[in-house]
Amino acid sequence: QVQLVESGGGLVQPGGSLRLSCAFSGSIFRIYHLGWYRQAPGTQRESVANLTKYGVTNYADSVKGRFTISRNNAVNTAYLQMNTLKPEDTAVYYCNCWLGVANYWGQGTQVTVSS
Repeated sequence: QVQLVESGGGLVQPGGSLRLSCAFSGSIFRIYHLGWYRQAPGTQRESVANLTKYGVTNYADSVKGRFTISRNNAVNTAYLQMNTLKPEDTAVYYCNCWLGVANYWGQGTQVTVSS
C-alpha cells in the first residue's frame, strides 16, 4: 500500500522560504507522477505544481517563478521548494501521486506565512 508523509511545513515571514518533503513508500516511486496541492480554510483544494514521471512540470500561475517541484528517485522523496512566500500561500499542503486510476494522498502539512 502506497503511503505518503509530508514534512517541512511551519511558520515563515513574508518573503521567506520553506522546502516541503514527501516521503513515499509501498511501491516503485519512479513510476508515479507527482503533485503538490494546497487548501486554505473555506476554499477548495487546488493544484500547486505537478511533475510527471517523464520530468514534465506544470505550475499554477500564482506560484510560477517562486515554487519548484522536484523528486529524488534514489530516496523515494518529492520536494516543493517555496521561495518569496506570501501571506496568500498560507494553506495545508498535500502531496499526491498517481498512476492510471491509482491515486494517493498524504496527510498534509501546514504552511503559515505571517509577520
